[in-house]
Amino acid sequence: MRIGIIGAGSMGSALARGLGEPAVVYDADGERAEALVAEVGGRVASSNSELAGQVDLVILCHKPAQLREVADDAAPATKAVASIAAGVRISELEAAYPGTPVYRFIPNLPVEVGRGVFCYAAGTRAAEGPEREVLQLFARSGVVIRLDEPLIEPAMALMSCGPAFIALVVGAMAGAGARHGLDAAQATRLVVETMAGTAAYLDANDLDPAELRRRVATPGGVTERGLQALEDGGVVQAFDAAVDLVVEATRR
Repeated sequence: MRIGIIGAGSMGSALARGLGEPAVVYDADGERAEALVAEVGGRVASSNSELAGQVDLVILCHKPAQLREVADDAAPATKAVASIAAGVRISELEAAYPGTPVYRFIPNLPVEVGRGVFCYAAGTRAAEGPEREVLQLFARSGVVIRLDEPLIEPAMALMSCGPAFIALVVGAMAGAGARHGLDAAQATRLVVETMAGTAAYLDANDLDPAELRRRVATPGGVTERGLQALEDGGVVQAFDAAVDLVVEATRR
């Protein structure tokens, strides 16, 4: 499948690296497009329409506000569209690309290293296009989770904003360790590796998080007391508030 990427910003570039596929790239900033092609292979297009005419799948990685401007140029030659533009709904994509199979994805930053998560919602004509091939392509750089479109916003709060939330936790835990004498870099490494191992353990054993807490925290022991300190400090309520804020903001 020949792919084209419109928009070589941070997420478009991260996705291109994760897919590991040569691509036709267009960006209004020509130097940015050239830099991405130098990394992943392919070629730079001179316009959105030129790109669309040379590929089987156009991947929209531009800013949401540019939807109409880009579509006016690219739509006539576009065979199928995958969009990672946050906040742009399927109905808007299908209006901009009439008669074209549409696939809506929301990625997170770890797609760049092949460990990302994609939320996926299919357009009304998805089955008429290369849906299977598109899903296989995106699965190269992460897990694809199919959702009904109204669930995209709460999912985004977990997986798209999630890396930033998790980075805050990493920084807080590492900082606490550094206050007790650990080297800051070593403290960060300890937390990062512990998080990675915990995620792998949960996944490999198909565990409920509460069960893992029970396995680690001996009744009356220091881990249980530490968990209680976190709960008393409002950690659970803080995550509730963060997710609520993201969902409310993205549904406006």
